[in-house]
Amino acid sequence: MSEHPHVEIYTKEDCPYCEKAKDLFDSKGVEYETYNVTGNEELFDEMVERADGRQTAPEVFIDDELIGGFDDTQALDEAGELNEKLGIETTDGGVEHRTMIISGSGISGLTAAIYAARSNNDPLVLEGDEPGGQLTLTTDVENYPGFPEGISGPDLINNMKEQAERFGAEVKNGVIEDVDDSSRPYRVELANGDVYTTDAFIAASGASARTLGIPGEDELMGYGVSTCATCDGAFFRDEEMIVVGGGDAAMEEANFLTKFASKVYLVHRREEFRAEDYWIDRTHEKVEEGEIEVVKNAEVREIHGSVEDGVDYVDLVRHPEGRPTDKLDDPETEAFEMDVGAVFLAIGHTPNTDYLEDTAVEMDDAGYIKTEGGKGGGQTETGVPGIFGAGDVVDYHYQQAVTAAGMGCKAALDADDYLETAELEAQEGATEAAAGDD
Repeated sequence: MSEHPHVEIYTKEDCPYCEKAKDLFDSKGVEYETYNVTGNEELFDEMVERADGRQTAPEVFIDDELIGGFDDTQALDEAGELNEKLGIETTDGGVEHRTMIISGSGISGLTAAIYAARSNNDPLVLEGDEPGGQLTLTTDVENYPGFPEGISGPDLINNMKEQAERFGAEVKNGVIEDVDDSSRPYRVELANGDVYTTDAFIAASGASARTLGIPGEDELMGYGVSTCATCDGAFFRDEEMIVVGGGDAAMEEANFLTKFASKVYLVHRREEFRAEDYWIDRTHEKVEEGEIEVVKNAEVREIHGSVEDGVDYVDLVRHPEGRPTDKLDDPETEAFEMDVGAVFLAIGHTPNTDYLEDTAVEMDDAGYIKTEGGKGGGQTETGVPGIFGAGDVVDYHYQQAVTAAGMGCKAALDADDYLETAELEAQEGATEAAAGDD
């Protein structure tokens, strides 16, 4: 490998994962070249050829070696192998203590960081697997207060990150592997081997997109199957596409994809939608214009295609009472196929709380953190003193940017109260000990 590795990143416009890849290399002080494939067929074809047929961005290369997309690059970093490829020496700096650690750099975590930094609690924000959280995958945020013309999700997150850093928060790329709450200060170990101790910990690590768990899904992920329309929609221009889901995210993605698709099919397993009226109305407008077709009471059962040619067609089932996969033996269940070039999944999320499994933090069966709630202070407290929960790791009902921000604020204030109380108790203990010595 050369003394100064040559890093290349193929990107596209409005691609949050491209920005995350660049942020990762920026955090390491590594220079890189970017090639924007949007509207450039020659560059796009070059990327696809070099990336073994993958038709999604980003694609990262180090000294001509294909690293892959952001997930691949992140995984390499977690394993400690990325630094080796970049010629960066890894030194054992021992265990570093921080007053407060915040897990997650989404809107909840960054709001907590802003408040914590202004309270002089020196917060360290660990970005996790999905820097910026789910909001970075949102094209337009039109309901966040203070932006009458709306704002893009990535812009909102970047603004908040800059704001947090201006007040003294440190944002670092890192994935938490384990939290040890058996003694204080608590021990936080990252996937790359770094270890911290902390007096207060805020879990704001958000949630990750769910997948269907059907044949063809894993094999074709990145080759026509995606969980991010804003990332990958433009790669399948003039194709017919499927969006799976019935909530706000599914309808937003279906509306977004009409910019590129010859037609969008919105496949939902029930008759009723969970989306708010605003998105239902917008989708109905697109239906009337012939750009979207709604396929209710149906589910995708298998995705067919190949890495070389992408998605070819999908198998579906439909039942007049919905949830057809539960009624496969029912004679009213209909099996059919649809020829489409891409499948986008928008079927909800799973909270990112695996790293808390060995702690005394209580969670429900789905993995959502249980907090004190109620009125007055301490609403974000968990059953473990000094550990707090905020955002989508707690809230499975509202799941809005503004509610996540509000909870992040509460968590920072609750953590500050805890730190002040703990410090006061320590001082009182020292005073009593000194008096006893007299």
